[in-house]
Amino acid sequence: MEIRFLIISHAQDIYFGPLAVVFTLLGIWVALKIAKPKKEVVVVEKKIYIPQKKDFVRNETALQELNLSPRELEVLELMAKGYSNAEIAENLFLSLNTVKTHSSKLYEKLEVKRRTQAVEKARKLNIIA
Repeated sequence: MEIRFLIISHAQDIYFGPLAVVFTLLGIWVALKIAKPKKEVVVVEKKIYIPQKKDFVRNETALQELNLSPRELEVLELMAKGYSNAEIAENLFLSLNTVKTHSSKLYEKLEVKRRTQAVEKARKLNIIA
């Protein structure tokens, strides 16, 4: 009789105790899964075009196919040297907006999205050294 009274008076504790233990274990398991560092090594292989030591010969056919203007070619060459848009504008005596326009036209014609891609593609096509 006393055991029955004890169980009835502490029924809530009897049900919530194991439930709390289950959720505590679930929380520990989730924390270990989230905090576990991933040790996956990703190897990226990419072709690198090394400039040739011999005299550079510009690929005129690729230049004509892309329809690059002489000014766009100058901007592209300065981009390849690592100049910023402001430095290109200063060297070519152009406004910054004009340099940005030439850059966007270059990206369009070379079908790229970034200046590094433009320089890489131009070197691949032997347009610049």
